[in-house]
Amino acid sequence: MWFLFSLLTALAWGGADLFYKRGSDPDDRYSHLKIVIMVGLVMGLHATGYMLIKGIQFDPIEIVRYLPVSALYILSMTIGYVGLRYIELSIASPVQNSSGAMTAVLLFIFFPQDLGIFDILGVAIVTIGVITLAILEKKIQNQVLRSQSQQIDKKYQIGVLAITFPILYAIFDGLGTFADGIYLDELQLISEDAALIAYEYTFLICAVVSFIFLKVKRVKFNVFSERDKGTAAILETAGQFFYVFAMAKNAIIAAPLIASYSIFSVILSRIFLKEKLSRTHYIIIAIVMLGIAVLGIADEL
Repeated sequence: MWFLFSLLTALAWGGADLFYKRGSDPDDRYSHLKIVIMVGLVMGLHATGYMLIKGIQFDPIEIVRYLPVSALYILSMTIGYVGLRYIELSIASPVQNSSGAMTAVLLFIFFPQDLGIFDILGVAIVTIGVITLAILEKKIQNQVLRSQSQQIDKKYQIGVLAITFPILYAIFDGLGTFADGIYLDELQLISEDAALIAYEYTFLICAVVSFIFLKVKRVKFNVFSERDKGTAAILETAGQFFYVFAMAKNAIIAAPLIASYSIFSVILSRIFLKEKLSRTHYIIIAIVMLGIAVLGIADEL
């Protein structure tokens, strides 16, 4: 089931990326905090509903136990939200999701295990595809910026600061996913349900703090008018639900597969944000899809 959960996570987060981008305002310095509020609100509601429906007895101390993982994830996501104001989604998403390769390497180094040939081949194909896509996107964007003399939309400007955000995201997200692999799979320090609820309530706390901050700053914010951010938050939460169970079953393989959600982000960004795809893009996407198929075969063997 880890393969299905990983694929559902990738699909949900790929869609979330699209709506994050649509909901990001380059002229709004608090845009990232508004996204945090929306995601935290939806996650808090989901955690409460999930706990009540399943009759889970949740100990608040689990929030503290899982805090190192939650903190790394929330920090990486907030950095990613800031970066989406200044860089194309088709570049940001592949760069950010090179974290999957980092996670797999760290887990293999610290928790060696026997992997089948299809597992290794699938992870290698997916990882190489995602990283190649990031390199290609950056190269193309540099060429476009050099050839165009007209004013470039702030949302798509590329510079040292802009590309720094997805790189920082990749580092913190990779460390968070590595820690998650330890907590959920390798050492089993916490159950899947407890991890999910702890993370979502931690995000809710961050949302409350962000909301109070905006009120102090007298920044206007209406939850019901933030449709794109709300849709992104729902997809983010859905992905998180499947993610926890995928990581608990096979973290070292699930992490790189989930990182392929950048491929779905690129496809959706081309369809809805009108960011063009070249023939090379399609080739890379096909390669990554092949890698995903190989991992699917490995799961059935």
